[in-house]
Amino acid sequence: MPDTVLEVIPLRDAQDRVLSAVATLPEREIACLHAAGLVLARDVVATENNPPFANTAVDGFAVHASDVANVPAELRVIGTIAAGDGTSWNVGVGEALRIMTGAPMPNGADAVVMVEDCEQSVADRVMINKSVGVGTSVRPVADDVRAGDTVFQAGTVMNAAGAGVLSSMNARHVWVYPRAKVALLSTGDELVTDGSPLQRGQIRESNLTMLELLIADSSCEVTNLGVIADDEALLERTLREAALTHDAIVTSGGVSMGDFDVVKAVLSRIADMQWMQMAIKPAKPFAFGLLNGTETQDRLLRRVPIFGLPGNPVSSMISYELLARPALRKMMGHTTNLLRPMIHAIADAPLRRKPDGKTHFMRVFGHFDTDGRLHVRDTGPQGSHQLAATAGANGLAIVPDGSGVDAGGTVDVMLLN
Repeated sequence: MPDTVLEVIPLRDAQDRVLSAVATLPEREIACLHAAGLVLARDVVATENNPPFANTAVDGFAVHASDVANVPAELRVIGTIAAGDGTSWNVGVGEALRIMTGAPMPNGADAVVMVEDCEQSVADRVMINKSVGVGTSVRPVADDVRAGDTVFQAGTVMNAAGAGVLSSMNARHVWVYPRAKVALLSTGDELVTDGSPLQRGQIRESNLTMLELLIADSSCEVTNLGVIADDEALLERTLREAALTHDAIVTSGGVSMGDFDVVKAVLSRIADMQWMQMAIKPAKPFAFGLLNGTETQDRLLRRVPIFGLPGNPVSSMISYELLARPALRKMMGHTTNLLRPMIHAIADAPLRRKPDGKTHFMRVFGHFDTDGRLHVRDTGPQGSHQLAATAGANGLAIVPDGSGVDAGGTVDVMLLN
C-alpha cells in the first residue's frame, strides 16, 4: 500500500462501498429445526391443515349446545376420549362425552363445557351448570394453518416459533440463505494468548475473544484462527487457506496509517483492497477488500470479502458493528435492519466531546424510565483502548461534531442489546 495520506470519508460512504461489494450467499435447503435465525429464500406453502381435525381447547364434556341451553341440565355420559385417541364417537341428543384437551371432537357434538362447570357424581351421569353456544371451546379444522396458504414469504427471518410452525405443518425442509462461515484472525507479535507472564511491550489478546462472540451473535459460523505472527508468507498462506472454506474473513490489527506493513503488504498483493479513513471516532481506520481468485483455486473465484478491523479494542468492536456486521447480514439474505435498531434517547448527564470534524460513537448505558423514554449516560472513559468501560454499555450514542449533548438533551442511540 502506498504511504500516502488517505481522504477522510463519511461513514455512510464507507458503508455503501462495503454493502455494494458483497453478494447474498447461494440458497440452501435445510431441516426446519435449524431454520431459526435464518432468512427464507423461498415461500413456504402449507400442504396440510393444522389442526387436521376439529378438537377441544379444554378438558370438559362434548355436548349439543341445545341440550344445555337451560341449566342445570343432566346428561348421560357415554365414555371418555383423550388426545391421540382415534376412536370415532357419536354424541346423541341428551348425551355427553368426557373429553381431554386436544382430543378430536366427536360426531354430533358442537360445543365443549369446561370440567369446572360440570358435576359428575356417578360414572354415567353429569350435571352441566353453564350454558354454552355452538363452537364454544372447539378448535376448527385449519384454525391455525390452511393447506394451500402461503404461511411464510421469502425474506422472512425465522424464529423458534416459526420453526415450530414449519414442523406442525410437515414442512420438514425449507430453502434459506445459510449462515456465513467467517474466518477470524488477528496479527501482532505483541499479543499474548497463553496466559504466560507479560514481557515488556506485550499485551493480552482481547479482540479475538470479543469478535468471536460478536460474529457468532450475528448468526454466523465463526472459525477463530488465532493470532498470526508478523510474517508475510505465513499470513498470506493463512488467508488463502481460509478463503477456500469460508465465506468471509475478519482480521484485527494492521490497518492504521502508523502500523507496520505486514498486513497492508499482504492484503494489497492478494486482494482488491480499499483502505478507508472515516470521519468517526473511534474506529476511524478500516480496510475492506475481495480476495483475488486464481484459475487453479476455484473456490477463490468467489471473491471472498475481507474486513480489516483496527487493533484498538473499542475501535475494532465499533467498526465491526457499523461495517462488517451489516455486510454479513446482507450476505445471509437480510434486506432490512442491516444495522442495529436506533432510538431517540434522553441524556441524563452531559455527553461531552470536543469539535474535531468527526461523529463520535460514545458508549452509554440506557434504561427506559417512567416517561416511556430511553435515558442514557456514558459508561466512563471513551478512549479507543478502554474496553472495560465499554463492557458496561448497551448502546452507542451518536454524538455529532461539536461540544456534545447537554443533560436533558436528545441523542440518537444504537441499541447493542
